[in-house]
Amino acid sequence: MSIKQEAIDAISKLPDNTNFEEIMYRLYVIEKIYSGKEAILDGKSISSEDLRKEVASW
Repeated sequence: MSIKQEAIDAISKLPDNTNFEEIMYRLYVIEKIYSGKEAILDGKSISSEDLRKEVASW
């Protein structure tokens, strides 16, 4: 599914009385999910175990 189609599908699932802020937030969340997936594929992420160790050191 193309990004455009995914955006259209996400917007179409919102209620008819949705405002622009809700639409923009939904698209923002989708974009962040795509960015996260891309970061994982590019090796720009850390494991949850490494994250736990990092947080514990705070």
